[in-house]
Amino acid sequence: MKTINSIIIGLLFFTASTTQAQVAVDVNIGTPNVNIHVGTPPVWGPVGYDDVDYYYLPDIQVYYDIRASQYIYFGNGRWIRSRYLPSRCRDYDLYHGYKVVLADYHGHTPYAYYDKHKVKYYKGYKGEPQRMRGPYQVRYEDRDNDHYDKGNHGKEHHDNGNHNGHGKKGHKGGDND
Repeated sequence: MKTINSIIIGLLFFTASTTQAQVAVDVNIGTPNVNIHVGTPPVWGPVGYDDVDYYYLPDIQVYYDIRASQYIYFGNGRWIRSRYLPSRCRDYDLYHGYKVVLADYHGHTPYAYYDKHKVKYYKGYKGEPQRMRGPYQVRYEDRDNDHYDKGNHGKEHHDNGNHNGHGKKGHKGGDND
């Protein structure tokens, strides 16, 4: 009888230990990672703002989430997050368009202030001059284009942020058109 009692007590102890371990594992699964990798600002972003979360692009009324590397725009009656600019913006020049740095906003929905942003930073708004983080980049499909100028990329060709064939080649009033 002692043997059976010992086995039962052992099984109860083992079951209790296993249950406790499972509870501990379940608790740890949902624990947020405090060392989340901060997104790198894009090369077309302005220099000097490494700690910001968002840009607002007034010419096309689109936000850019630096941490998630996503554009945020209004379409089909809701705010959409996407790796690519919307099709209506496929010819937009990210390198030369003005970026409003939202240095004082650290939430998840910058568009909550869209009504204020679109008035304060109207289409065509230009603030202080900006220097881009990286060199001007020509998209790979532009390299075989007859208009490709190997020495002067700044005026004729624009990277609109739509990669892998998700955008058109476009000009925004260049000198040579």
